[in-house]
Amino acid sequence: MTALWGLWPPGQDTCTSLGLMLSLVLLMGLARVVTRQRLHRFMMAHTFVLEFLATFQLCCCTHELQLLSEQEPVHPTWPLTLTYFFSLVHGLTLVGTSTNPCGVMMQMLLGGMSPETGAIRLLAQLIGALCSRYCISALWGLGLTKYHLNERTFACRNPIQVDLPKAVVTEAICSFIFHSALLHFQEIRTKLRIHLLAALITFLVYAGGSLTGAVFNPALALSLHFTCFDEAFLRFFIVYWLAPSLGILLMILMFSFFLPWLYNHHAINKRE
Repeated sequence: MTALWGLWPPGQDTCTSLGLMLSLVLLMGLARVVTRQRLHRFMMAHTFVLEFLATFQLCCCTHELQLLSEQEPVHPTWPLTLTYFFSLVHGLTLVGTSTNPCGVMMQMLLGGMSPETGAIRLLAQLIGALCSRYCISALWGLGLTKYHLNERTFACRNPIQVDLPKAVVTEAICSFIFHSALLHFQEIRTKLRIHLLAALITFLVYAGGSLTGAVFNPALALSLHFTCFDEAFLRFFIVYWLAPSLGILLMILMFSFFLPWLYNHHAINKRE
């Protein structure tokens, strides 16, 4: 077996990265169990810690996934397979949390969440995203694989490969489609819903990944591209914060106002 690893070091590095991600998932799962046992009486603290842990898990795993996707893949579909698998893992383990400021905004606008709870979740997501960046930097500093370079987390690797209008449209459409599905898949059985959402995320990453990275999550974008925000704040703010929020607003306007108005207008005309 040792000889086999010597002949195939990339496989060893990949397995190490996968093991690191799964270890993070298990550690965050243990922390969530402790949180539910110890903080269930303190609702705000309970909400904050669970949202922090969920965002921290998502961001750390995505850092590692991004690192793997930038290496020469064994097969062209390998990065998408990992995206689908870890989307399933997050869907199964992060139930009850949002990990996305756009999701919080959607729930608040639809009346499903109070402003106080929304503010707590947004703060937890922001802190979780920033902490994940420094945690992954420390882990990469250990040099567990040849790809783990400490300085890599502090370099700006611009994922925007198109001009600003196309980048805004890409992120807005991804946010619109994902959150529309999230809203309308609620009636589907949980096990099937998680698979459908994981497949949708994988499709969106495939379709928009080469254009903007298809992040459609402001907290995740802040963690992945923090240095880029510092160097070109306005451009990244528009693409990764305003554009997904615009997608949410358009989705709510369409499903809560325009489509009901169109239906009522059609019904009135039909009666006349």
